[in-house]
Amino acid sequence: MAALNFAGSLFAWGFMVPVLIYFLGPQLQTFLPADAPIESWDAVANSVWRFIVRPIAVGGMLVGAGFTMFRMREKIGQGLARAVRELSQSTSVAAKSVRTERYMASKTVFILIGLTFLAMTALYISFAGPKAGITAAIVMLIAGFFFCVVSGYLVGMIGSTNNPISGITLSTLIVAALLMVALGVSGQSGVIAVLGVAAVVCVAAAVAGELLQDFKVGYILGGTPRTIQLVELVAVVVAALVMYFPLLILYKANIASGGTGFGDPRLSAPQASLMAFLAKGIVGGEMAWPLVIVGIALGFTMILLQVRSPMLVAVGMYLPFGTTSAIFVGGMIRWLADTVAEKKGLNQAQMARFGNVGVLIASGLIAGEALMGLVTSGMSENYFNHPSYLLGVGVIGLITWLLVKIPLNNAGDPNEPAPPSAMM
Repeated sequence: MAALNFAGSLFAWGFMVPVLIYFLGPQLQTFLPADAPIESWDAVANSVWRFIVRPIAVGGMLVGAGFTMFRMREKIGQGLARAVRELSQSTSVAAKSVRTERYMASKTVFILIGLTFLAMTALYISFAGPKAGITAAIVMLIAGFFFCVVSGYLVGMIGSTNNPISGITLSTLIVAALLMVALGVSGQSGVIAVLGVAAVVCVAAAVAGELLQDFKVGYILGGTPRTIQLVELVAVVVAALVMYFPLLILYKANIASGGTGFGDPRLSAPQASLMAFLAKGIVGGEMAWPLVIVGIALGFTMILLQVRSPMLVAVGMYLPFGTTSAIFVGGMIRWLADTVAEKKGLNQAQMARFGNVGVLIASGLIAGEALMGLVTSGMSENYFNHPSYLLGVGVIGLITWLLVKIPLNNAGDPNEPAPPSAMM
């Protein structure tokens, strides 16, 4: 997966950017915005990637998202059919006495959904007016219902890595944006409404997948679904309240250092930038449709060539080269760790423990990096104006060694059974 993602970046920067610069030559500036920086080779390459290659990548992602949903069509259909059946059936008293059948009352769930719908309708109306606001809220409700079913079913049956959040969010955003255009809504208010719909559906689908994963763990460990649902509600509210502050700190620190906020190279937000790009392009009528169509053709080409994940390749074309390079390095470290573990002859149970410990350490690194980002963003001075790259390579080498050594030391006895999480 990391290699596919990096391959998209190599294709964009190693082929498309130099070919476009070479063949467009002196006419290159006519294909770029008037304010696009072209004072140096680096600036020209970045402008070509940003204003020409990225719209092509968007087209590829649209096809990739649709192809992902198409490949999962049977499981999606099964999930929707099951949801409709469960809505029309009532749980018996005998079933409610069983621990695994104790859920929150459907009446409570629908009341909470109704209150959320009313709150979001009021918010959308304040952004885009009554007609567009109500339409946006209805799209949010319908898309949220269907995609939460899809997300929950796929995570419950296959695993969290098969949750197509990117495809779900892209599909929702495009539908909402096209409806706004059809209603004659344009400008910043329409863009904000579209982004609001996509954000709500994205979070809802992600939480649905997380909830099903928690149900699975609760089933193994003896939890009750109703309690898990209540805890999930509290967790979502707390996370929403807490996350505001670190985002505000990062934003203010970037502005204070002369940046432009989220989307600035020093505070890149690739997925959010993609959503904003699509919303502005469709609602504002600024979408470079010829380039998007080229990307769509490229996406179909990858499907015909049986590329394992056209979506990942297109995302690699869209993301900055530094981001995909880091992802590729992480994938190589995982490959190295798995290779060493296999050569040591670990059985399935040991490999499960080995993988769990490695994922736990990597998750800690992600959380630690995020926390340190908040710490350094609050500093008034930059202590890394002249970083030592050799020291950085040494640190990466140390991290690689730890990511291999510690999981191997915790693989356990080959006669011990596999941990419950390995069966999920």
